[in-house]
Amino acid sequence: MSTEPLFQSRTLRGWLIAVVVFFVALYFLRGVLLPFVAGFALAYFLDPIADKLERAGMHRIPAVVAITLGFLLVVVGLVIVLVPVIQSQVVALIENAPGYANRAWAAISPHVDWLIAHLPQEQVKSIEGSAGNFAGGAVDWVGGFVKGVLKQSFAVINVLSLLIITPVVTFYLLRDWDHMVVRIDSWLPRAQAPLIRSMARDIDRTLAGFLRGQATVCLCLATIYGGGLSLVGLEAGLLVGIGTGMLSFIPYVGSITGFVISMILALVQFPDWQHVAGVAAVFGVGQTLEGYFLTPKLVGNRVGLHPVWVLFALLAGGTLFGFLGILVALPVAAVIGVLVRYGLRHYLASPAYSSEPPPQ
Repeated sequence: MSTEPLFQSRTLRGWLIAVVVFFVALYFLRGVLLPFVAGFALAYFLDPIADKLERAGMHRIPAVVAITLGFLLVVVGLVIVLVPVIQSQVVALIENAPGYANRAWAAISPHVDWLIAHLPQEQVKSIEGSAGNFAGGAVDWVGGFVKGVLKQSFAVINVLSLLIITPVVTFYLLRDWDHMVVRIDSWLPRAQAPLIRSMARDIDRTLAGFLRGQATVCLCLATIYGGGLSLVGLEAGLLVGIGTGMLSFIPYVGSITGFVISMILALVQFPDWQHVAGVAAVFGVGQTLEGYFLTPKLVGNRVGLHPVWVLFALLAGGTLFGFLGILVALPVAAVIGVLVRYGLRHYLASPAYSSEPPPQ
């Protein structure tokens, strides 16, 4: 069967129109799509478990019911256990913040006094003015960020819809997943179907590495960092550890951010270096397990997304579509990455790349 290249002018025009329509619809429907996108992501994440239960002899619908109920019970149990602890840590952190600030200032004030004594007055005034402007800008940015989060919390993240609609969407998508794949495959143009299937397998391998493998890595790291920092005795250790694990899907950003925040908290909380070394040891253990065991075993080389491309996709998706854009950023980036690699292979095999330059 012949496979017509996807990038011929007529075919390319059709794909471009479909992409434009998709993003326009995503933009105008971004306020109501969150529970459906979350349900689709959960169904994609849980589908391999349903397939394994089917292969073990269980019918699809009972398997889907068991998986959905089990997942909901795990989520509700984690919320019941973790939310009160995290809430108490946040309250304690806010209450102790003035004391931490005083300790930090007591530690750095001698160095500041030394600099003031040895610098010219003009430079001191310039530094004070720059620091004041930076502090004011930082306060305004934090205020705007919090205001935006609160605004989106009411406009986009509808908790009731997430709690009610997402499990329903997950159940029906998980139940009909195999039928949907067969139906979509039957709609493919026959001449291009083998090529589209090959690209779909590449996209699935990339998404599976990130959505399934990397999500599991993040959960493991959240457990390691949260439990380790709590055992060391760091206040808000569970909160910082869970946040570090959840941010670990962005390469290097989660571990570096969590390490810096944890070390700052350790320096202002503990008068000795043993606890500070313990905090550093927790991150050393976490990074060692991630680099030599978790990521190679659970993700491997399936992702194929450069860290810079991941970071850009997340920032661009969040800027354009808010929280919904963050959810769909990585799948869209994976699709674009596969299409770009296909286009590059097509170009390298074409006369446009291999033809000799005309004689002078």
